[in-house]
Amino acid sequence: MRALLSTIGSRGDVQPLVALALQLRTLGHDARLCVPPDFREWIESFGFSVTPTGPAVRTAAAPDRGHSAMEAFVASQFDSIDAAARDCDVILAATALQVAARSVAESRGIPYVFAAYCPIVFPSPHHAPPVLPPVPGETPLPASAGNAERWARNGARFNDLFRPVLNSHRASIGLPAVDDLRGYMFTERPWLAADATLAPWPDASDDAVFQTGAWLVGDDRPLPRELATFLDAGEPPVFFGFGSARVAQDVTTAMIRAARVLGRRAIVSRGWAELSVGDDGADCVTVGEVNLQTLFTRVAAVVHHGGSGTTTIAARAGAPQVVVPQVYDQHYFAQRIQDLGIGTAHAPGMPTPDSLTTALEYTLQPEVAARARTIATQIRIDGARIAAERLVRAVPRQPDFRDSA
Repeated sequence: MRALLSTIGSRGDVQPLVALALQLRTLGHDARLCVPPDFREWIESFGFSVTPTGPAVRTAAAPDRGHSAMEAFVASQFDSIDAAARDCDVILAATALQVAARSVAESRGIPYVFAAYCPIVFPSPHHAPPVLPPVPGETPLPASAGNAERWARNGARFNDLFRPVLNSHRASIGLPAVDDLRGYMFTERPWLAADATLAPWPDASDDAVFQTGAWLVGDDRPLPRELATFLDAGEPPVFFGFGSARVAQDVTTAMIRAARVLGRRAIVSRGWAELSVGDDGADCVTVGEVNLQTLFTRVAAVVHHGGSGTTTIAARAGAPQVVVPQVYDQHYFAQRIQDLGIGTAHAPGMPTPDSLTTALEYTLQPEVAARARTIATQIRIDGARIAAERLVRAVPRQPDFRDSA
């Protein structure tokens, strides 16, 4: 069996697909990936074939919502996904920008699966949709609007933005028009690649989604010698990092000041914002790409943007968290961390020294750390294996089936 795994997004969107690809390989199957070009070299280091799609996301400007831009966006998806899907038996698409993936699967007559990394991606009366940027000219919903009204607006946005362009492409390859684009993309029973303790589907009696658990890439790399030396030289520090989020350089000042007010050392992750410490203090250090699964077991707290991957790794490590959400599902993960009692949901946007100090004061309490260690024992690491086994079963076996198992 050969699967195409496709997504558009940052490292947090791509890395779970690598975890799934590795599990498929363990089961004796093959995987290809169709992802932004930023990640090609990294994924190829695992021995997987990569088809780039779209522009590099690290340097991409804010998306243009004009018709010609949407036409180019969808056309590039059809081209790249269709090319990558050649000789594949199934397509799995992750994240809600995969507009063309199901149509490519339909045109090739192969199964299609949609997966998301957070429950609030999927419609439910129990929660509102993810926070999205306002659409110019769109009348804001009143604060009193219920979840049903918010989901209706969310679906209308999908249709307004992508449906005309998608249906034009579908007509050109002999496929009928789609009415409900969001429902078509998500399918009748999508997959939820999130841990059931950290991010559960809100109604256990509702089988609208199949929750696999989070898809994590195992990491056994040793920490850099300089970082290990820093960790050994004193009490556990506070880790600060915003991953692929675009944040201002001066956020580092707030981080270091907050740590020092509380008498804590600090580790600052450069991330895509290329953050730096800004002084030569022996109580702080800057790091690049390191093994977070190991590092987070050695810190007093993790302050981050609330990406699904970082949140899950920190929870698995038993590290208390301060989540400073910026966009989309990060607001959900911030609230979940607070609801579970394993950290603090900071207000959205950029933190100040005072706001970070206040959040860390609560998060660094012994009872919060104890609760985080308890929750860590409940975070599962077999989600990618469960998903791989399920994906293999989704492909009908034919007499000429290529799977050697």
